[in-house]
Amino acid sequence: MKTISEFSPEELRAFKDQAQKEYDELKARHLDINMARGKPCAEQLALSTELFDLDLAQCGYKAEDGTDCRNYGLMCGIPEARRLFGELFGVDAKNVIACGSSSLNLMFDYFSQCYTHGVAGSTPWSKVDGYKIIAVVPGYDRHFAVAEYFGAQLVSVKMTADGPDMDAIEELVKDPTVKGMFCVPKYSNPDGITYSDETVERLAAMKTAAEDFRVIWDEAYIIHDLYEEKDELANVFDIARKYGNEDRFVAFASTSKITYPGAGVSAIAASDANIDEIKKRLTVQIISYDKLNQLRHSFLYRNLDDLKAQMVRHAEILRPKFAKMSEVLHKRLDGLGVASWTDPKGGYFISLDVNVGSAKYVGKLCSECGITLTGVGATFPYGKDPDDANIRLAPSCPTVDEIETAAEVICVSVKLAAAAEVMSEKA
Repeated sequence: MKTISEFSPEELRAFKDQAQKEYDELKARHLDINMARGKPCAEQLALSTELFDLDLAQCGYKAEDGTDCRNYGLMCGIPEARRLFGELFGVDAKNVIACGSSSLNLMFDYFSQCYTHGVAGSTPWSKVDGYKIIAVVPGYDRHFAVAEYFGAQLVSVKMTADGPDMDAIEELVKDPTVKGMFCVPKYSNPDGITYSDETVERLAAMKTAAEDFRVIWDEAYIIHDLYEEKDELANVFDIARKYGNEDRFVAFASTSKITYPGAGVSAIAASDANIDEIKKRLTVQIISYDKLNQLRHSFLYRNLDDLKAQMVRHAEILRPKFAKMSEVLHKRLDGLGVASWTDPKGGYFISLDVNVGSAKYVGKLCSECGITLTGVGATFPYGKDPDDANIRLAPSCPTVDEIETAAEVICVSVKLAAAAEVMSEKA
C-alpha cells in the first residue's frame, strides 16, 4: 500500500475528494460526542451503587479501632482504609495517609508545601530563582498546571517505550535548581506506557544535585488493567530503599475511577520522614477527612483482591470501547503514513500522533463535526506542543457506537489534514 506522500497528483486529489465527501456526510449528522476527558461512563458508575446501600449503623459508625467516624479524629484516616491503600501501594499502613476524594488536591497541597516551606529543612522552592520541574511529554495537563501555578519552569523530557528518557533526566538533575518531576508510572497519561523495571531503578538510584528533589508518583491507574495480560510496575519504594533514596518519592492514588470521581477516597504513600512532615502540615490544615466515606469503602472493599475484582468489572465495560477505537484507526489509517497511536493494556487514554504541524487542524475539523477532544497541545507544558502532533483520545465515556462514529470522524479529519499538507508540499 502506498503512503500518501507516494501518491500521484491524481491519486492525491481523488483521496482528498473522497475524504471530504465522507467528512461532509458525517458533519451533516450534527454529532455531539464528548471525548475530552477520561470520565467513567454511567455503566461504570453503576458498579458502585452498593456504597449507598451499606448500613453503617450496624457497626455503630465505628472504625475497627473503635473511633466514631461521625466525629473528629484520625487525621491520617481510619486503620482499615490505610491498610487497604497500603496493599495498593505496596507499603506498610503506617506509611499511608487516607484522605478525601481528590488525589490531585493532595498533589497540589504537597507541591505547595515544598514551595512555601521546603522539604526536610531545605530552602523553600519559592526562594530558589528559576527553579525547574521536569515534565514528561506527552503528559497530564493538570500536573503541568500545578507546577505552572507555582511559577516553576517546566523542562520537557520525552517519553519512550520504557518510560521517560532517563539519559535526559540524569543529565538534568545535575542542576541543583531542578527540584522534581511528576510521573504517571503505570499506563501513563496519555501514552498508556508503564515504566520498565530499569527506568524505575534509574529514577530511584540516580544522583541529584538537589537534595530536596522530589518525584510526585501519581499511581492513578495502578490497577486499571484492560486485559488479563497486564503490565507490571516495580515497587519504587522497595527499590529506592536500596539506594537510601526512599524520601525521594511521594505516591498518590484514589478510588476516583474505581468507585466515584469526586466521591471516593484518596491517599498518600511515603517514607517515614515524609509522612511525619506531611502530618505536621495536616495538623494545621485539617482536623480529619470524611471518615464515613472511608468506612463505606473499607466495608465494600476489604482488601486488594476486592479492588481488583471491581476493576475486572470496569475492564469488561471499557475494553470494547478501546478495541473499537483501535479497530477503526487500524482499518482507516494503516499504511498511509499519516498517524501512529498506542494500544495500551490499561489506563484511560490512547495517544494519537499525526503528521507534524497538523494536530490543531485535525482538532478543528473534529470540533466542527461535533467531536470534542482534549484541547490540542494540552499534553505539553503551557499547552504548546512544539511539533503540533499529539492528540489525546479518551474512549471511556461514550458508547461503543459513539466511539465508532467518533473514530471515523477522527480518521477522515487526519486524512484531510494529511492530504492538505502533501498538496502544499508538492505545489
